[in-house]
Amino acid sequence: MPRTLLRDRAYEAIRDAIVAGDIEPGAAVRDAELAERLGLSRAPVREAFARLVDEGLLESKPQSYTRVTPVVAGDVRDAAAVVGAMHELAARVAVPRLGGADVEVMRAANERFATAVRGGDVDAALRADDELHDVLVRVSGNRAAAATIARYTPLIRRLERQRFGEGGNCRSAGLHERLIEACANGDVAEAVHVTAEIWRGLEGLADGD
Repeated sequence: MPRTLLRDRAYEAIRDAIVAGDIEPGAAVRDAELAERLGLSRAPVREAFARLVDEGLLESKPQSYTRVTPVVAGDVRDAAAVVGAMHELAARVAVPRLGGADVEVMRAANERFATAVRGGDVDAALRADDELHDVLVRVSGNRAAAATIARYTPLIRRLERQRFGEGGNCRSAGLHERLIEACANGDVAEAVHVTAEIWRGLEGLADGD
């Protein structure tokens, strides 16, 4: 397997474990142990560590430790503000370009989202949420926005999972429905407005609202 794919595999596996809480905040991570667990050499794991440090999920002191960062509300709030702005941009560009099939993908994702929320399945809810919003990101064609969203969303997801595990509420399927209707009607202003409302709610999540 090419080295870039090995690095990406290591990155995704470690990132997902951190976001899911399988590797808890403050936990030390060691390249040799994770390399063995993932069936990889240490080199791609080290490269993944460097990327995760850059993205704020790991912190490292040379010759001392590499560990999972704590969940810091201010960092999550900042990330939500940036990610929200990128989603607003994506909505503004994508809505005039959406086809009927795109809207139906969003509807189906929201149905899965609502079902998952009712069933308390946080993993499925967040996957469906990603699928819904990714339609707008994909159709917008803005690679810079997509990269920014991919970089900072894991910081937000960690707190979402934590809050949901404590009995908090998932994002609103009702807000999603409003967004989808705006998209179906080609109403750019309303789609951007609802998108902003969704992400303000996540900023509030960081404040414990």
